[in-house]
Amino acid sequence: MENSGIFAFSVLLVTGFISYKGMTDPRYFDRYSFQIDGILVHKEYKRLISSGFLHSGWMHFIFNMLAMYSFSGPLESALGIGPLLGLYFGSLIGGNLLALYIHRNHADYTAVGASGAVTGMVFAAIALFPGMQLGLLFLPFHLPSWAFGLLYVLYCIYGIRSQRDNIGHEAHLGGGLIGMAIAIAIFPQVLWLNYVPVLLVAIPSVVFLYFIFTRPDFLLVDNPFGKNRGFSTVEDRYNTQKRSNQKKLDALLDKINNAGIESLSKEEKEDLEKLSK
Repeated sequence: MENSGIFAFSVLLVTGFISYKGMTDPRYFDRYSFQIDGILVHKEYKRLISSGFLHSGWMHFIFNMLAMYSFSGPLESALGIGPLLGLYFGSLIGGNLLALYIHRNHADYTAVGASGAVTGMVFAAIALFPGMQLGLLFLPFHLPSWAFGLLYVLYCIYGIRSQRDNIGHEAHLGGGLIGMAIAIAIFPQVLWLNYVPVLLVAIPSVVFLYFIFTRPDFLLVDNPFGKNRGFSTVEDRYNTQKRSNQKKLDALLDKINNAGIESLSKEEKEDLEKLSK
């Protein structure tokens, strides 16, 4: 099959339009972002898909779309546009379902971005092209895709357990595994042709998921490295700001309940109006 570029162009166009709409219209953003209560309480299952077309900022959008574009060529050539679309949406939904399960008791959890879908493409490429060399930003060397995948799985597992940042590791891991599974379902021969790299990535992931489903207390660990002082992405800062805004809004509402709305200063009233949107 040939790489027509239609898949990458279509995803980029649709995601760019919806992301722009979300970044310029807070109500639109809130209506379609991934929210635990919105999905579990209000049955707004569309959020499992719509959140993958929203981004918290242009840098978030650019990084995800660059990764999508980097892997779309070889995958479209190998799979075709239809199966690749199925892989993309399957990974997006699978990643969000894992995040939904892990955070089912965290009513304030919210997320946006195509990371789960893009990670599904990355893991599919690992299964199909384990020898593909991947360059890392700012580092002067390349890694074979299977080594990158193994390191990424271990990083996701640590991120989910430690919960030391606001990155959606659950969506990444879930989306990646679904993407790999779909690629293998389409080309089952890779199980014996590339079984070593596939198992290196799949085994730690499956074992970790087994513990999540059978021993939920496995997730309850302390962060041995203290507070997060490391690199934070645009997505991380968005999630942190979201929680901070919710705390400010709760404090203002408590003040109104205790002393009435007239007790608010001019600045506090402006904050209330802004945070209530």
